Amino acid sequence: MAVKIRLKRMGQKKAPFYRIVVSDSRTPRDGRFIEEIGTYDPTKNPSVFNVNEEAAKKWLANGAKPTDTVGKIFKNAGIL
Repeated sequence: MAVKIRLKRMGQKKAPFYRIVVSDSRTPRDGRFIEEIGTYDPTKNPSVFNVNEEAAKKWLANGAKPTDTVGKIFKNAGIL
């Protein structure tokens, strides 16, 4: 099972809000997930993100692959 750390879209139309989740790579973008490890709000200036560092490091150590956007968020948070 390939596990990815990616964004799950929430919020209204034209007002996105994302949750950073760990999910199976075969599930849809907004479908089932294994664990929620943070949030990301791109509508604020500058963007606001909250990440549970312990959970993120645990999943990265277990082989989960972050998407490009999540990788940038992790880099800004100092996780990668």
